[in-house]
Amino acid sequence: MTQTITTIDVRLKLGDILNRVALRHDQFIVERKGKPLAAMVPVERLAKMEEAARLFLSGLLARKKGTISAKQADGLADEAKHRTRGTARIGGRGR
Repeated sequence: MTQTITTIDVRLKLGDILNRVALRHDQFIVERKGKPLAAMVPVERLAKMEEAARLFLSGLLARKKGTISAKQADGLADEAKHRTRGTARIGGRGR
């Protein structure tokens, strides 16, 4: 079950929250002023979500335009990710 926590809770209890995510596989939605900002999930879950998205995109593109390699699908996914994020970066830092 996913729990909702505030940014203040994250600041005050970060160590405990990270232990719960890593060891108990708890999941959290972090909110500020009642609006969801981010999710905290175990790294394994994030990897599975990324792989599922790649497979879905690859299958979708294969049905529409013929066969596409995993490398091409990754490139298209990266391009789509960067387009949706825009050019603004928080604190001037990008990935």
